Amino acid sequence: MRLTLALLALLPLAATAQDNATPYPQNPIAPTPEAARMAGAEARAAMEARSPLGAVPFRSVGPTVMSGRVSAIEGKPGDPTVFYVAYASGGLWKTESAGTRFEPLFDEYASMTMGDIAVDWRDPEGDGPTVWAGTGESNSSRSSYAGTGVYKSTDGGATWAHVGLANSHHIGRIVLHPSDPNTAWVASIGPLYSNGGERGVYVTRDGGASWALTLAPEAEETGAIDLVMDPANPDRLYAATWTRSRRAWDFREAGPGSAIHRSDDGGMTWTRVTTDGSGFPTGADVGRIGLAVSPAAGGVLWATVDNQARRPKEADENEEAMDAVTQEALRSMSREAFLDLSEDALNAFLDANNFPYSYTAESILRDVREGNLEPLALVEFLEDANRALFDTPVVGAEVYRSDDGGATWTRTHEGYIDDLVYSYGYYFGQVRVAPDDPSRLYLIGVPLIGSTDGGATWAAIDDANVHVDHHDLWIDPTNPDRLLNANDGGVNISYDDARSWQSANVPAVGQFYTVTTDNAQPYNVYGGLQDNGVWRGPSDYRPSRGWLANGDYPYERLGGGDGMQIQVDPRDQTVYTGFQFGNYVRIPEGNGRASRITPSHTLGERPYRFNWQTPIHLSRHLPDVLYFGSNKVHRSLDRGETWQTISEDLTSGGEPGDVPYGTLTSLHESPLEYGLLAAGTDDGKIWVSEDDGRTWQDRSAGLPGPLWVSRVELSGHDRQRLLVSLNGYRWDHFDAYVYRSDDLGRTWTRIGTDLPAEPVNVAKEDPASGDIVYVGTDHGLYVSLDRGESFHPMRGQRAEREDADGARGESMWDSRTMPNVPVHDLTVQARDKDLVVGTHGRSIWIADLEEVQQLTPALLAEALHVFAPDTLQHSTRWGSKGGNWSDPYQPELSIAYTVAQGGPVTFSVVNTKGVELASWTHASGAGLNYAAWPMTVDRAISDEHEAGEDDELYYLMPGEYLLNVSAGSSSVSVPLVLKSGPEPRSRARKKMP
Repeated sequence: MRLTLALLALLPLAATAQDNATPYPQNPIAPTPEAARMAGAEARAAMEARSPLGAVPFRSVGPTVMSGRVSAIEGKPGDPTVFYVAYASGGLWKTESAGTRFEPLFDEYASMTMGDIAVDWRDPEGDGPTVWAGTGESNSSRSSYAGTGVYKSTDGGATWAHVGLANSHHIGRIVLHPSDPNTAWVASIGPLYSNGGERGVYVTRDGGASWALTLAPEAEETGAIDLVMDPANPDRLYAATWTRSRRAWDFREAGPGSAIHRSDDGGMTWTRVTTDGSGFPTGADVGRIGLAVSPAAGGVLWATVDNQARRPKEADENEEAMDAVTQEALRSMSREAFLDLSEDALNAFLDANNFPYSYTAESILRDVREGNLEPLALVEFLEDANRALFDTPVVGAEVYRSDDGGATWTRTHEGYIDDLVYSYGYYFGQVRVAPDDPSRLYLIGVPLIGSTDGGATWAAIDDANVHVDHHDLWIDPTNPDRLLNANDGGVNISYDDARSWQSANVPAVGQFYTVTTDNAQPYNVYGGLQDNGVWRGPSDYRPSRGWLANGDYPYERLGGGDGMQIQVDPRDQTVYTGFQFGNYVRIPEGNGRASRITPSHTLGERPYRFNWQTPIHLSRHLPDVLYFGSNKVHRSLDRGETWQTISEDLTSGGEPGDVPYGTLTSLHESPLEYGLLAAGTDDGKIWVSEDDGRTWQDRSAGLPGPLWVSRVELSGHDRQRLLVSLNGYRWDHFDAYVYRSDDLGRTWTRIGTDLPAEPVNVAKEDPASGDIVYVGTDHGLYVSLDRGESFHPMRGQRAEREDADGARGESMWDSRTMPNVPVHDLTVQARDKDLVVGTHGRSIWIADLEEVQQLTPALLAEALHVFAPDTLQHSTRWGSKGGNWSDPYQPELSIAYTVAQGGPVTFSVVNTKGVELASWTHASGAGLNYAAWPMTVDRAISDEHEAGEDDELYYLMPGEYLLNVSAGSSSVSVPLVLKSGPEPRSRARKKMP
């Protein structure tokens, strides 16, 4: 069976038919209105404009090779060089070089999450094609962020206008009229975690200025997920509606509103065509539906459906022997009947269900006989929401064909299409048909499969270099052998109808959940990613294609699945990490053979409940001690070999559903004191233990609930200080909640009240300054310099470079600005004073905190403050080429300073004789600034300075100087020391004449 770890626990089973038909109760926490969300985006932009940290540069350290989830892709017919890629949370990108180089197009808008894109390639004005972007990923995953509606660009994506449907949250499809550029249709699936919103099919006839809802949902949990047009008749459209909703503890991916509808008047009116007797599934078990219309067969319609109906039980299923033991039988079996079981039958049951080898039929029969165990305990030992995913024999993916506009349907295949979508077809639901051959079909799931006989038989058509979990497939209508494939691992391209594939994973768009560092030189960064495992790489890496020449990618993969939390032993770099739902391992010295370390319950106990991102924490005081969170806290004194449970259930006990809930989400030990612990849960509980877990105190009073505790952290500066962030994303509630306690949670103060309406994923204190607090939200990074009284966005600045053709522009990898991307985790590398940011959509970024850690409100209030540069070292390489075809190497000194009021700032460098050697002016903004100086001097001033061999510029020579800085009426002088560097054995010096 081809099933990756990334999907083993992607989402649990679908609910039963009865559950699908029953709406959830009203949310206890109100969803955030669209007006407040849009106002939050405006507030963020205003905060960025006045942020005193707006000039702090970031650098992307990748990685790129594993890419991230792509939700939609669209190419230009007949032109293989141009296509657009919409990433689930990494924004929208365009290539004009067949995927060797990409440009980001959507980094500055209210949301970066993408549901679908549509391109009108006609370009009558010559400004570029018209691009429509529907924000909000329609795959109902844990991190399928809500968008802010539809955006439109009339210049190929250079600029955008918001054109409505801000409360749609998740866009399934956009369809454009083939001849009328002002007409477009949108299928909106609506909010994921709440009812209401803009759901159904909308049409605009005026280019997005206004929208009409023409296909309204039949129920409050139903929206439109797919939409296609008959290529031969633009007035005929087909729409797929879908009943789905989820909560933190449950996902219902099917319902009676899931159906196919047809319009014959350009989407103004609709008729449901999948009715009882049509041949297409109906009822509470119908899940996501995908549609395709054949251009080559007179409008033949194809549909794939995620059929959540249970498969009929086969007569001999689990009953190969008359005395076979099954979970169903054990659930109601008496002690007497159980004791009559044969040891062989009971051992076969234990083996089939992967019981630990410490349990044998002999020992279990003895415990039941002595009254220490009930037969039901064997069933309860196995029952958890994640395991149920594989105990759900649903029908799964089916493909149907209609030759009469959807009136009647025929299934194309006999039997089941196994090992394609398993029991979580909600994540896929796409079918495609070749434009020239109605017998050539493509079905999208975990693998990508194809059929050449109209869907009767299927075969895998991806390859070893193609990631699993596929979400879109674009087929060139002018060359059907050219395919663009979008999957959880980025973009793949085929020019021979899937016989071979190449990768186009150039952008750094990894979806990181966690990030940490070690103390190597240079230090390494570690991160766990959605869909793409756990990776480690050097912190000084600059993304490039250089590794393609030597085959040595700087990052290495440490584990598979959905990568989760990581802890690194500072003594020997032993790594503790793993994948979703608590599946963790220890990797000796970061390179050895991994050993499973997950705590296990005992027979007679219910299984522990492990969060998707199970928290672990390695003690900084005694690094042999590892803490592990399920619904309880576990502690190992021997690096995960053995475990002690040191708490009771710290949650409210969970909720009935198919997603593990009632779990720990965050776990931390005080950097100041061994055994001072804090824990947070997904149902809003905060706990503190001051005695190494012997007793725990509930410190949740005074906090809003039931909000997900996204982070709990004990201060490294004050024993009594506790920092907590809460997240309402799973209620579609997007306010920012950060709290500080100065008495270990007995009382709370809400901080960050100036943060925009953005769910908070992480809040951390700076290790060097207790006044500095970092917060990561679903839209970026914020920093407080006054212990949370006020926050400032910190995204960095853009840097320009000289392109090969002489034009000024930004390199694909040279951006010093982190986009408005979700920040899921961050850490400070204390030795190097670096802030390492793990984003969920744009990989890892690093900012130098050398000056930030020295900032205070009082310093920022000074008219002018200059940070004295470190002692510098001269190099004879300055101004010299490394080879005939390279540019001369030119140094750059970055001078950090602050001003209370922005404006021109004048710099000059003078020698010990008071002679001015260089001067320049820098445009500043209020706050922290960085002025770059290339270390060059005016040749007309001094004959003591050396010219570069190849650029004829004169560079500062070793010595002691003064750097004079003036802003308005304020002036500051700081020393500038340049020491001699190593001299080459021979070098022809070029002196000023």
